[in-house]
Amino acid sequence: MVNLERQKHILEYLKEKKSATVTDLAQKLYVSEATIRRDLTEMKSTGLIERSHGGASLPDNADEISIFVRMEKNAREKERAATAALEHLPPFKSVFIDSSSTALALAERLDLSFKTVVTNNLQTAIRLARKPNINLVLLGGNIQYNTISTTGSWTTRQLDDFVFDLMLTSCAAIIDGATFERSLEQKEIKKAAFTRCATKFLIADNTKFSAFATYKMTGLENYDYVATDLPPDETLIKLCEDSGTKLIF
Repeated sequence: MVNLERQKHILEYLKEKKSATVTDLAQKLYVSEATIRRDLTEMKSTGLIERSHGGASLPDNADEISIFVRMEKNAREKERAATAALEHLPPFKSVFIDSSSTALALAERLDLSFKTVVTNNLQTAIRLARKPNINLVLLGGNIQYNTISTTGSWTTRQLDDFVFDLMLTSCAAIIDGATFERSLEQKEIKKAAFTRCATKFLIADNTKFSAFATYKMTGLENYDYVATDLPPDETLIKLCEDSGTKLIF
């Protein structure tokens, strides 16, 4: 069992049991306790779990990894995906930018002067507020600590007041040709924005193709553009070709 698959099983077990000892996890996954300790150390470094004496537990707001962790993790891959996307962005006057660190990596490099920018992410709003002449709108709602973003039914309903030329979005994982999110709240916000945007532009570095998340957002064929830093496998390339989705890498 490879590391990512084993760590996925650890997360599933913790979501069910809330906490577990190293011994429990080693017996369940048929590996050594040393292997489990290495997995837990790596998972703690990315904010997925908290270590406890002799084991691990899920942190508060465990469905989402902190945006500050996500901004640092795979930063080089995200920058490469953002660079690939830059040359292919269509003209736009209004854009919705989701709460992902990957979309933020691209947005920071754009000239957004005299454009309307709407986001539900506080960190994105703070970064973009430094740029001149932007009509910048931050959606209200309940603030989710880990993602530093607004969520909830009110956040989702506010999107009914907009129509966007462009959506810049990422995802937690790409599984079997579809995008997935780690929390139902983020999935619902992105789904609502999806219906309000003329052009849907997905930016996802190669690590998303081996990641795991629970909540299905939509198939890759429903995006207009998919930008990544490395070529995906042939199945996904063919899926994009057959659906007319422009794949960029």
